[in-house]
Amino acid sequence: MKTKNLKIAAILLVIMTIGLSFTSIDKITVKGSDTLVILSQKWAEVYMKSHPGVSIQVTGGGSGVGIASLINGSTDIANASRPMKASEVSKLKARYNTLGVEIPCAKDGLSVYLNKANGISELTVKQIGLIFSGKITNWKEVGGVDAGIRLYGRESSSGTFGFFQDNVVKGDYSPNCQTLPGTAAIVNAVKKDKFAIGYGGAAYAEGVKDCAVKVDDKSKGVYPTAETIKNKSYPITRYLYMYLKSRPTGETKAFIDWILSPEGQKLVVETGYFPVR
Repeated sequence: MKTKNLKIAAILLVIMTIGLSFTSIDKITVKGSDTLVILSQKWAEVYMKSHPGVSIQVTGGGSGVGIASLINGSTDIANASRPMKASEVSKLKARYNTLGVEIPCAKDGLSVYLNKANGISELTVKQIGLIFSGKITNWKEVGGVDAGIRLYGRESSSGTFGFFQDNVVKGDYSPNCQTLPGTAAIVNAVKKDKFAIGYGGAAYAEGVKDCAVKVDDKSKGVYPTAETIKNKSYPITRYLYMYLKSRPTGETKAFIDWILSPEGQKLVVETGYFPVR
């Protein structure tokens, strides 16, 4: 009788194991760029609806946080709004003997946000850089009212912080630039402050106005739109990236392939960003 019970228990255990294998969930973690959070969450939401066996967790924190997580092994995909630094690639190689895989997944026009009550509507790239470096401190210096300029920007772990510094500020930020933990916080601050200016992804520009950006004094101001991003007439344009330790396989590859497909890229446009091609 005891032997028979043991056999039954063994059979039940096998059945339970088979059952668990059929209900197992493939988990994908995505960490990094706050610029990409809105879009990545939308990708994850839509993909999981048609792939119930997949669980995708998306968190922000900044490009630096995502890449650091990739290096320490706590994420499958690192979102970044800037290319990986040589020092980060070296750390990845030292730990995994790989240079990583870079996948451009969307384009973004980096917006310069102004309060809707601000009489200024366009600035040159040089003027924006001088404003954020603290060399221009009053709106009257760029044709506005006599009022001090209040600056809002991202924290140093942000890829947007680095990209804007390298391509617009071209030096150190003003010590008076208030850093905020996320683009939504910058938009909210500019929305409440008539004399504020901020920067961030074009998809976040709700309740504020985009500044038309001029290449130089003789140029016409250009807004970040699908057309101006595609033809590269908007001066502050960048790619948004996904980074992996190695070539993706299995469900991670299927998810990335879907992101780059017409269906995934359609969501890029719907979310306020721009297709990668």
